[in-house]
Amino acid sequence: MARIEGVKPDEADGYARKVFAAQADKWGAPLLNHLLHARRPTIFRGVRAMWTGIEASGLIDGRLQSLINRRVAALNNCEF
Repeated sequence: MARIEGVKPDEADGYARKVFAAQADKWGAPLLNHLLHARRPTIFRGVRAMWTGIEASGLIDGRLQSLINRRVAALNNCEF
């Protein structure tokens, strides 16, 4: 459980709601870190811009990106 409660997806701004819907379609629910970032819409947009840039660069294969995310989550004792 997060120490800071994230936003409720239906109470977020329109952009965040679209991102949450896409995450729910792909993974079954919005990602917890995105719910937390969405508490501040400007920070949320910055985080999404970073992930969009990483994906668009083509420098990190999607499979490797998933492995890196899992490793970072494990190091942080996060249920990923």
